[in-house]
Amino acid sequence: MQNLDHIISEARCDFSACGNIADLEQAKARYLGKSGSLTEALKGLGKLSAEERPAAGAAINVVKQQVEAALKEKRDAILLAEQERQLASESLDVTLPARQAGEGGLHPVSLTLRRIEELFRSIGFEVAEGPEIESDFYNFTALNIPEDHPARAMHDTFYVDEQHVLRTHTSPVQVHYMQDKEPPLKIIAPGRVYRVDSDATHSPMFHQVEGLWVDENISFANLKGVVQDFLQRFFERDDLQVRFRPSFFPFTEPSAEMDMSWGDGWLEIGGCGMVHPEVFGHVGIDSEKYRGFAFGLGVERLTMLRYGVNDLRLFFENDLRFLKQFA
Repeated sequence: MQNLDHIISEARCDFSACGNIADLEQAKARYLGKSGSLTEALKGLGKLSAEERPAAGAAINVVKQQVEAALKEKRDAILLAEQERQLASESLDVTLPARQAGEGGLHPVSLTLRRIEELFRSIGFEVAEGPEIESDFYNFTALNIPEDHPARAMHDTFYVDEQHVLRTHTSPVQVHYMQDKEPPLKIIAPGRVYRVDSDATHSPMFHQVEGLWVDENISFANLKGVVQDFLQRFFERDDLQVRFRPSFFPFTEPSAEMDMSWGDGWLEIGGCGMVHPEVFGHVGIDSEKYRGFAFGLGVERLTMLRYGVNDLRLFFENDLRFLKQFA
């Protein structure tokens, strides 16, 4: 009990010498910890008589309160000093000129979609849109895709439930449009599509633009002329050549793959063909009176060719160093 005054002065001296919170916690333990001097003093109360114990306990509590008050005072002083140092290091010179506001830009795929729409609108095509979740009927059946076609398999298509899928192409937009409108029809359908396909050259979500022209005297020659005119204007090259190779799609007959070239070699650019009479049957258009053509182009492929992008993954990584080139 005779050492209580000494404990107070010693604690104040130790706390005053601490320069940070960690040192202060160590000093605190010497007095208020499990083996601290004040804790030991409290343990010693049991050795006193019943008459001495109340006064001694009260005296120890007074010292403990003074030690805790000194501890709090030093902790507040350390925290205030740290705050002042932080504020000084983060101070701003308000006399400096302000930073200029940064300007963003459209994604290269968005730029390509905008250019595609502008070019087709200039030759009389309307832009049509539709839902990205489609029924089995619009995504497959109405396009003459049979029940056993590989495109319906789970490894190609994202199924929402038994009757609905994430659309695998924008052709369902054409079906909706033909149901709602009377020929002549002249539209493009750009948008996102989904397929179970992901590697260095494919993405499970990508963009397509599909075109449709239905009228009384439409022929494959019209298809070839529209596609070649579009590609030459899109890439701004009069020397661009287009060729059509026989192929098969359930919703067109005859069908063809489209390739283009403006130098050495040919590159596949999309598919096309004359609308199959079965498709007209599903939408109530007289296939004896009307004929039409349809085509589909990959927007990411057009973007890569136009801007010289050599890796599809760059479109999805959100790397500002890449995106700022298109601002």
